[in-house]
Order: sequence, then C-alpha cells, then structure tokens
Amino acid sequence: MKSQALNRVLLEERHPYEIRFLRWQCRVRQMAMRENAGRPSDGITPAVFLPGAQEPMGHIVTVLSKRDPYSKTPELIHIAKRTNDPAQRREKALEYFSETYFQKADEFSDVLTASFAPDSDGASAIESAKNCSLVFEAYGQSYQLHCDVKSLPADHWLYQATWWHNYQFNQHLHPQSVILAFSPVWDRCTFEQATVRTDKHSSAGIPAETGNPKSTQNGG
Repeated sequence: MKSQALNRVLLEERHPYEIRFLRWQCRVRQMAMRENAGRPSDGITPAVFLPGAQEPMGHIVTVLSKRDPYSKTPELIHIAKRTNDPAQRREKALEYFSETYFQKADEFSDVLTASFAPDSDGASAIESAKNCSLVFEAYGQSYQLHCDVKSLPADHWLYQATWWHNYQFNQHLHPQSVILAFSPVWDRCTFEQATVRTDKHSSAGIPAETGNPKSTQNGG
C-alpha cells in the first residue's frame, strides 16, 4: 500500500513556499547535472542546524525524489545494473537526469532525503533530535526549512529512490545505508533573497563536501 503521509498530489494545493522551493530545487539540480557533471552545489548541500544551535553541525547532500506515482526508481535500477563500469553508469545517469527528469516540479515530493554510513554519528544525532533546520543558500536565494526528521526503513519507496539515485554516483554506497527523511513544516519555513555567493568553481558557490555530518551521496 502506498504511503500517503509523505505524498501530496497537486502543486497548486501546496504551501506557497513549498511551490517556490520545489521549482527552485528542480532548476538547481538540473543545472548541476547539465553544467557541473552532477557535482552538488550549495543549492543541494544545506547546512544542518539542530534545535537551539547557533552554528551548523555540518552540511549534507540532499536528494529530491519524485512522488511515488511518478517514481523513476525502476529506470534507475536498470541504469545501475546494465553495466559494471562506474564511469559508464555515471555517464548514463547524467544523461538521464539532464534531460527531462527535473522539468515537472509537481511530480516531486517535498520530503528531502540524505544517505549516511550505517555508523554515522551525525545521522544518529540528527535522528535523535527528531527535527532540525536545513539552510539552503545559492543563486541569490536563501531557504530555511524547519523539518521533522525520521529514519526510513529499507522497503520505503523514498529509501529505494534515494539509494538507487545515489548509487549512480557512488559505487561504494553501503547497502545498509542510513537514509533520513526531512519533512518541511512549511508554516515554519522562511525564504529571503540572499547575497549571491560566487567562486572560481561554480556560480552557485563552493559545494560543501566536508563536515560532520557528511552524507554519502556524491551526485546532485
């Protein structure tokens, strides 16, 4: 039976910030695939603030997945299993994600996910807190998402979508990865125009690739 708790139907029925965020995320992620070989940008790697914290505990690499009725997990499994060459797998995945995958924001869940090693202290701390704030800053925009957090079971559709997405870019992804789901409470989220951050690597800013916690996904 398909879960309805994390699966909303029409984009027009959603909170205004949710609509704006999903459209922005689709643009940011499509650009990462088309222009940066899938390397995560600041718009994909938010800072994580635990309740009451003034400083972030680190950055995580998030995944934006299509809602269950629009799931492309079977296609991702097919891409992953058609070759044992990691370079070919990554190339095919980049082609797939660069085409039309991110063009319909209404097909996506607002629940972000991130994968961690099974023994990740960062994942344990986030899960124990039960909620946190994710702060995205890129392309002159800033979103602060207050999120409820839970660990997903391996048979959950979002777990499967996240794991197979990440495996396209990381052949060493642990088969028992911890995958956390971040469900925004949109009435408590904020948006503002931010100062554009630029650097020699990307117009979206320097991707956050280090820090605690560090998720184990390598693609946008």
